[in-house]
Amino acid sequence: MNKLTPADLLPLERYAAERAAFRARVIAHKQLRNVALGPHITLLFEDRLTVQYQIQEMLRIERIFEVAGIQEELDAYNPLIPDGRNLKATMLIEFPDAQVRAERLSQLVGIEHRVYAEVHGQPRVFAHADEDMERSNDSKTSAVHFLRFEFPPAAIGALGNGASLSLGIEDPRLPECVLVPARSRTALLSDFSR
Repeated sequence: MNKLTPADLLPLERYAAERAAFRARVIAHKQLRNVALGPHITLLFEDRLTVQYQIQEMLRIERIFEVAGIQEELDAYNPLIPDGRNLKATMLIEFPDAQVRAERLSQLVGIEHRVYAEVHGQPRVFAHADEDMERSNDSKTSAVHFLRFEFPPAAIGALGNGASLSLGIEDPRLPECVLVPARSRTALLSDFSR
């Protein structure tokens, strides 16, 4: 997928006028790109549209309109756009109660490195987590991680030919495995160059 440029972004006043419709479109789009790994972890698979929305919202909230500021946001968020060989996701670890959340995050150190994607008949692909930033330490993991699943050509080909896609966590602290629903699988397939 092509990275976003300043030309892809709406000026603040135009975005304000079109925000409600754009937001509704993105919410519908994201519904197909969210996969729950059990009750406490959600993977939000990013693409050009989800990243464009995130940048537009940051520009709006921060009232950024200068060229340098816009470029900073593009530089920060463009790495979340898949490049045709991978899927990229924001991983959310969610526990509603703050005290429980703090306790569980201290128990789940490194869990982000145990998340995998598996195309039927192909080897598991483990996520590369938080490549450009430290989001965890020895005493706790973050509630938000950024994951990249790099697929070999054979797995992309199998997925394109109809093979199923599973996502999971290979860790005894929080073992999970889910079959990605057909509609979501089709949405994610569009992230690959074939």
